[in-house]
Amino acid sequence: MEFKIINKSTKEDESFSNDAIASFLELHLGRYGDKKADILKCIAYVFDKGGAITLAIDNQQIIGAVVINETGMKDYIPENILVYIAVHENQRGKGMGSKLMEKAIENAKGSIALHVEPDNPAKKLYERLGFTNKYLEMRLKR
Repeated sequence: MEFKIINKSTKEDESFSNDAIASFLELHLGRYGDKKADILKCIAYVFDKGGAITLAIDNQQIIGAVVINETGMKDYIPENILVYIAVHENQRGKGMGSKLMEKAIENAKGSIALHVEPDNPAKKLYERLGFTNKYLEMRLKR
């Protein structure tokens, strides 16, 4: 298994297209995910504004993916937001999520925020990695 970091300076990877990454995320995020079109927008943001995609690769296949977008802010808002993390269903429970997150955190510069639903099993992983729940998120949808 290897990790691959894709970002603004590396551009779209020849081995794993944006479409392939988005398809992987849409499938393996399950009920906690978004539509492929929205995932593609998040991936495009990495190449336009900044951030990184961290892939776990085994036998030329994506087995895990993290997408972090840079916010362009500092101090009052974390510099990064973790938008997506997914691990292939065959790799869950083997520590892959932790390894993938550690690699993504290592690569990011500055603080990282994320949103997680209270019943999402990944919440425990985030807490083990040092994420804390400082704020209650509220949204006004229009």
